[in-house]
Amino acid sequence: MDNYVLVRPEHLNHYGYLFGGMMLKWIDEIAWLAASMDFPGYSLVTVSMNRVIFKHRVENGSILKFIILPEKIGRTSVSYNVAVEADAPGSKEVVEVFSTNVKFVAIDADGTPVPLPGNQELRSGKLP
Repeated sequence: MDNYVLVRPEHLNHYGYLFGGMMLKWIDEIAWLAASMDFPGYSLVTVSMNRVIFKHRVENGSILKFIILPEKIGRTSVSYNVAVEADAPGSKEVVEVFSTNVKFVAIDADGTPVPLPGNQELRSGKLP
C-alpha cells in the first residue's frame, strides 16, 4: 500500500529538516491503516518498530512516498516492511530516506491478544 505526505514547515526540526519524530508518527499511522484494511474488524496496536534507519535528511517541500508491504502474519500479530522515498523540490531523482519494520498485535477489549486469520487476501499487498 502506498501513501504520500508533503513535508511542510511545521514538520521541520531546529536544523530546518524533517523532524524524525514526525516520520515515526507517519509510519505508525500509515502502517496501522494498512493493517486495519488487511484485518477489518480487529483492534490492532503497535508493539514494535525494528531496524529504524534514517538514511538521508529530508528537506521542506519534499514529497514522501510511504511503501508499506506485509512481511509476516503470525498467530496474533502481523508485521510490515516500510520504506520511505523522498522527491525533494527541484530534484529529478527519488531517494530512499527511511526504512523500518512495524509489528502490530490484535487484541480484544481487555487487551488480550487474539488470533488473526492467516489465509485471507490482504488489501495492502501480497503475502499469503
